[in-house]
Amino acid sequence: MIKEFRLPDLGEGLTESEILSWKVAVGDTVSLNQVIAEVETAKAVVELPSPFAGVIKELHEQPGSVVEVGKPIVSFEVADDAGASPAQAPGAFSPGMGEAAPPEAPSAAETPKREPNLVGYGAVVEGSGRPTRRPRNFAPVEASGNLAPVVEPARPADVQVGHVQVGHVQPAERPRSTPPVRKLAKDLGVDLAQVHGTGPGGLITREDVQDFAGHEGEPAAPPAGPVPVAGGTRPGERETRTPIKGVRKLTAAAMVQSAFTAPHATEFLTVDVTPSLELLAKLKNSREFSGIRLTPLTLAAKAVLVAVRRNPALNSRWDQDNQEIVTFNYVNLGIAAATPRGLMVPNIKDADAMALPQLAQALTALAETARAGKTQPADLSDGTISITNIGVFGIDAGTPILNPGEAAILGLGAVRTMPWEYKGEVALRQVLTLSLSFDHRLVDGEQGSRFLADVGAILAEPGMVLTMV
Repeated sequence: MIKEFRLPDLGEGLTESEILSWKVAVGDTVSLNQVIAEVETAKAVVELPSPFAGVIKELHEQPGSVVEVGKPIVSFEVADDAGASPAQAPGAFSPGMGEAAPPEAPSAAETPKREPNLVGYGAVVEGSGRPTRRPRNFAPVEASGNLAPVVEPARPADVQVGHVQVGHVQPAERPRSTPPVRKLAKDLGVDLAQVHGTGPGGLITREDVQDFAGHEGEPAAPPAGPVPVAGGTRPGERETRTPIKGVRKLTAAAMVQSAFTAPHATEFLTVDVTPSLELLAKLKNSREFSGIRLTPLTLAAKAVLVAVRRNPALNSRWDQDNQEIVTFNYVNLGIAAATPRGLMVPNIKDADAMALPQLAQALTALAETARAGKTQPADLSDGTISITNIGVFGIDAGTPILNPGEAAILGLGAVRTMPWEYKGEVALRQVLTLSLSFDHRLVDGEQGSRFLADVGAILAEPGMVLTMV
């Protein structure tokens, strides 16, 4: 029997995801919970496990496609007794499977036990029911028994990924291409129906269009050198358009929400951190920190955790719906990270309970995971206060925008060797500037100033921690 797997919402309440790559091909035999694809949500790259054990019959979407939650992405051929779910009613959607639900929900006594998987729950026993969920607006798609061509992950050089309309099944006879390629074909006067696609699954690439145009006597690429403003300039040759999606789309929405919801106030403090850097040098040579990466961010993070304990207003949230201020008795410390996918702020859960070696290891793991593009959605939610290290870019100070839902964010500037007053004389010292932005609904100027002064005092003289804990 043929079973379809519909794109699940991954528990984030998101409406769409982009297929980055398939880990399987048509004809492959897969087991339950085997990773079959990588998808990119607005928050993270997520590995998608198989809800069935069977044979891949058809891949409905290509790498680069933006797919609406609830839309079929792959069909399986499973045995009749393989534990697959019963026939589905179109319109309903199960959070674990991305499938349609039966017309009637089972009673509590009839609810079967399901096998958990990475995105929810796997297949149920044949003939049993499953919980229902609010219907979603997508058209049912019948399972097809036709074999689809083997799909390999798209290479950046081969395909330019554009926005793909979701919720719309394109006719099979329409040439397969992406919006940027269709626009290029239109600009060059090329009929895509006459172009042979060399991309994955017959996808028409930009190079295919340019090659066809060149063979027809049309220019295959814009002329070298400056393009004149007048005299036959084709639209779009002087600009590049990038679809707003994924992390960029989420970041933009979050920053707008934060900037125009929370009244930001920013304070600055320049600190002589020479003692902190000397302490780091000693710790690196100690047995307790052997093999552990230590940076100024490590000590700054610890300073923030100590200062939060003395100034809890900085670790709170404004609950608009209930008209309450929620003060957290734990710290999920967010660290802003520039990744190939854009800006992210993953957080270290219960960072306040960690000793310095544990904190240093957690910071290293967080950075490595973010750079590898493997940050999970759970690591990007429920942060309580954040740090952004703009000093790594050579920047001295800035006005950070709050991560939505948080009361404060601390910016670390670059460490500079500067003339500084030291023991009544001028000496060259290691100096950095701290930039603290906070939500003035939650944090008064006095509270923000005391917090910033505490962080500065610890970095200027690490021994001050003994007087604060």
